[in-house]
Amino acid sequence: MRRVGALIFPGFELLDVFGPMEMFGMLDTEFSLELIAETSGPIQSKQRLSAFADRTIGDCCDYDILFVPGGGGTRREVGNVRLLDWIAEVSEKSELTLSVCTGSALLAKAGVLNGRRATTNKMAFDWVVEQGPQVEWVRMARWVEDGKFITSSGVSAGMDMTLGAIALMLGRETAEKVAMWSEYSWQSDKDFDPFAKIHKVD
Repeated sequence: MRRVGALIFPGFELLDVFGPMEMFGMLDTEFSLELIAETSGPIQSKQRLSAFADRTIGDCCDYDILFVPGGGGTRREVGNVRLLDWIAEVSEKSELTLSVCTGSALLAKAGVLNGRRATTNKMAFDWVVEQGPQVEWVRMARWVEDGKFITSSGVSAGMDMTLGAIALMLGRETAEKVAMWSEYSWQSDKDFDPFAKIHKVD
C-alpha cells in the first residue's frame, strides 16, 4: 500500500486537496491517505472551512506520494523556508511528487523542479513562473509528467492529474474505473488545457 501525504497550509484550496484524495480514496486497498501541516490543530482553507492534519511536518518525512495543493496561501508559503526544506526532503525520497494549481510554485521554490517541465494554474501562470526561473514551464497542458514529478493546472485539473497518476501506477483501466465510480468525466488528454486559451497563456 502506498502512503499519500497531502500537505495543507492556511489558505489551501479545498478542491485541490479533496478532489484528488477522493480519487485515491476510491482505491483504499492501494492507498492510505494522511493530511500533513506545519502545525497541529485546525488549518483553515481559502474557503474558510478547516481541516485537521493527521501529522505535522516534524513527525514524518517518508511518503510514497507527496501531494502539494495550491491556493491563496501559497503566496505566503513560498517564503517559508522550513516548509520548503521539508518539501525538498520528502520529494527526494518519494516515488511520486504531485502538485495542483499554484502548489507547483512551492515545488519550484523548493528547487525540486529545476531543469524539469511543469505546469500550473493558468490564471496565476506569470506569478508561478517567477518562483521558478530554472523550470521549463509548459503553457498548454492540463498536467505535466517529468520523471517522478507530476504538476497540474488549476483546481479541478488536480482530479484529472490524479487519475493520470493512478493510470501510471495501476493501469488506465483502473483509472477509468475510479472515474466511473466517482461519476467524474475525466479529461484524460494531459497536453490540452482549455483554460490556457481563456487566460491567454497559450
